Parts: sequence; C-alpha cells; structure tokens
Amino acid sequence: MGKRTVFFLWMTLLLWGTAMAAPKRYTLVIDAGHGGADSGAKGTFAFEKNINLNVALAFGRLVERNCPDVNVVYTRKTDVFVPLHKRASIANKHKADLFISIHTNALPKGKRSRGMETYTLGMHRADDNFDVAKRENSVILIEQDYRQHYEGFDPNSSESYIMFELLQDNNMAQSVELARLVQKKTCVAAGRSDKGVKQAGFLVLRETSMPGCLIELGFITTPDEERYLSSKEGVEAMGRGIYNAFIAYKSKYGGAPKVPYREAPVEQPAAPAASAAPAAPAPKESAEQKAEKTEVATQPVVSDESKLVETEDERPVFKVQILASQRSLRPGSQQFKGEKEVDSYLDNGLYKYTCGATTDYYEASRLRKQLLAKFPEAFIIAFKKGVRMNINEAITEFKNKKK
Repeated sequence: MGKRTVFFLWMTLLLWGTAMAAPKRYTLVIDAGHGGADSGAKGTFAFEKNINLNVALAFGRLVERNCPDVNVVYTRKTDVFVPLHKRASIANKHKADLFISIHTNALPKGKRSRGMETYTLGMHRADDNFDVAKRENSVILIEQDYRQHYEGFDPNSSESYIMFELLQDNNMAQSVELARLVQKKTCVAAGRSDKGVKQAGFLVLRETSMPGCLIELGFITTPDEERYLSSKEGVEAMGRGIYNAFIAYKSKYGGAPKVPYREAPVEQPAAPAASAAPAAPAPKESAEQKAEKTEVATQPVVSDESKLVETEDERPVFKVQILASQRSLRPGSQQFKGEKEVDSYLDNGLYKYTCGATTDYYEASRLRKQLLAKFPEAFIIAFKKGVRMNINEAITEFKNKKK
C-alpha cells in the first residue's frame, strides 16, 4: 500500500472519529406567534404578530452572537403564517432541547392590565388563563383541515381542555423552571410588572416533545404597554431578558433532558379487510380470521388501568396514529421507520396506522411523546368495542372512571 493511500486512509479515520466524538449541538427553537394573515391581537396602531417577531429576532440574535454551541431554529423569521401543528413539527423534527413561544396579550375593549406572564402546559385554574388559551388556540380555526390535525379540538369549548388536566408532562419540572427564569430575568431587564408563572392548555406546547414555555410579553390593548412593546428600546430589553433566562436555564440543565418512558402494552397488527400492497405474499388465512386473533404483548405496565382489556370491556382504548396512506402498507414498510408493532384500520378510503393500545390515557400520551421524533404529527385516537370514538368523550370517560 503506497504512502499516499495510507495517508488518506489515516485522515479519513481521523475525521470519522472526530465526527463521532463531537457532541450533539444544543438546539433552541424560537417561535414567534401568529404571522401573515393571522395578525394576532390588535392595538390602536400595532399588531401582535410584529411585536412577537421583533422580540423573537432580538432574542435569537443574542444567542447566535454569544452561544456558538447552540443551533437556533426559528419557526418563522418573516411575516408568514405557520399553522400551530407545523410550529411543533419544526421543533420535533430538529429534536430540539428547548422550545420558547413568544406572544403578546390582550383584553376586551374597555379593560386594561399591565405586565408580563409566562405559561407552561397544564389545565387552567382561572378564567383569565382560559381566556388567554382560547385566544391563542383560536388560530387553528383559519387552518385548512384543522379538525383532522387537532382531532376535533374546539378552542372555545371547555370540554376540549379536559385532556390538559390529564396530561402528566415528563418535561414539566424543566418547563416550570424555564418559565420562572423567563419571568424573573425579563421583568428585571425590561422593567416589566411580574404577573407570574401560570398554566393553561396551549396546543403549541402540547404538540412539542421537549421542555418549553409560552410568553405573553404584555398587553397590546393598554396604550402605554402598546407603545413600549412596539419601541426599539422595549424590544431589545425584552429580547435581552429572555436571553438571560435562556443562559441561566442552559447552565443548569445543559443538554437535552433524558425523559424516562415505559412502553404501553400493544396489540399485534391485524390485517386490513382489503390489501392493495403490490407484490405482497398471499395470506395463509383470511383477513377476517386474522382480525379475530389479537395477541397482547406481555410487557410490564404501570398499573392495572393500562392493561389491554377483553372485547366485552367497555372502556375506551387509546392508540397513537402515526400516518395514513391511500394504499395498504406491507409489514415492515420503510414508512413505519422501524416500528414493529403497528396496527391499522380503514377509514373513509384511507389506511390509517397506529401504535400502542391501552385503556390508560397517560400511557398513550407517553407513547406519543416517544413517537414524535419519528412521526412529528402523531396524535392520540380512541376506540370502544373496535369502533373509533370522539377523543374528548374518551378522555372524559377515562377521567370519570379514574375517580
């Protein structure tokens, strides 16, 4: 072997080893709420979408300038409309370590308030929190196919928010600490009145799989607040405050948190009634015979509530839908991205594929969080006696049976 060949071989191995040893860059996703046709809240002269974007860019510039080890990803950098589920998908696809969503508050005509508040995912405990969540979530109503993306979620119905009361977020501790730091640092840096850390059911936080918070910078409907939020001084001060909070958070938690997960028991996939997969081998038994056979994986579970039930049990069974296809996919298809236990059902001419099956909504939620890295738009669905049912009704029934 010549010296030149040996040299190039040595260099290749050195570069490969260096790349393998290099740690994953910390990824921060900054979400400027609203945009494009969705102006958000309106003041006498300002629009929420512009305030959000200005502060998001000011915050991001400081991170990019001072933190070379951080990969900053924006859900938008210009005045464009990005659906809520796409914002979350951006964060999930980049396997972000942190998600910060920036918004501006508002009140009905005739009411005034001042100050900043920061939210984590949870169930509202006050009507004011519910009003904020409704306003921010109502953006989905202008999205195409929002009923499909959000499984019938109605941002104006209190019943739709029951799921947020049931969610046990594995990232809650980090999210609360992030929100606490954002409130403290930004209120000091920008001289904002501190309205505290709160919880509410924000869809954009529910759909992400990493610690995060949603910031309400101030009230665009209060004249002096509107002027400050729109000023260069105010934008820079708020961006600096959020940056200071980010640095404090990152120094405490470092890289991505390790979220423990215990798999829910799953059913073996049943073959759909009709298969259109090309070149698939003919089954040895009919689809009807296969559908009658359901093997339950003998995996350990958290409680009796999470065990699969027999067909006579009337409890809802929760599954995580990962994708839909116009044709039947063969077992082991690349579209399943390595997932082995995949079930399917036929709905309106589409083959829809799911993972997991459990009567415990908490277990389904944890499974969904694990699957989001592979399937960013995965969502939870429910069945009763083999028939799909409304997810909100299923969650309500689950909650009532838990009492």
